Amino acid sequence: MNEHLEPVRHGGCQCGAVRYESIDTARALYVCHCHECRKQSASAFGISLVVSESGFRVIKGTPKVWSRPTDSGRVLDCAFCAQCGSRLWHRPRGDGETLNIKGGSLDEPLDLGAAIHIWTSRKLPGVAVPEGAMQFPFEPERGA
Repeated sequence: MNEHLEPVRHGGCQCGAVRYESIDTARALYVCHCHECRKQSASAFGISLVVSESGFRVIKGTPKVWSRPTDSGRVLDCAFCAQCGSRLWHRPRGDGETLNIKGGSLDEPLDLGAAIHIWTSRKLPGVAVPEGAMQFPFEPERGA
């Protein structure tokens, strides 16, 4: 039985060396079409589930972290498995409140029906954004 009132999500890397849990109600779900998200996911877009950092913990293993600048001028600290290289989450440097779980690292798949699509100005030709989905040609202002 779930002892928590909030949803509990579990996830980890492809090889299983790093596992995590998040006890939080998601704040947002983004599908990002920027160049960097396409690179990190090796796909047409990246998926990020925004949760509170305070409800997140690593329960197995020790991820590695590298940092990169974003197109919006911020810096992301990006966690990945040192053994298999799977990207797990990232957090905007200096935020301290939230982190973004990479959708593919979750054990249970996410429903992208209500996802917010960002950087649609860079989406690949042929990728369809669902009708009625909230979307932004670039990165929205914080709180949008």
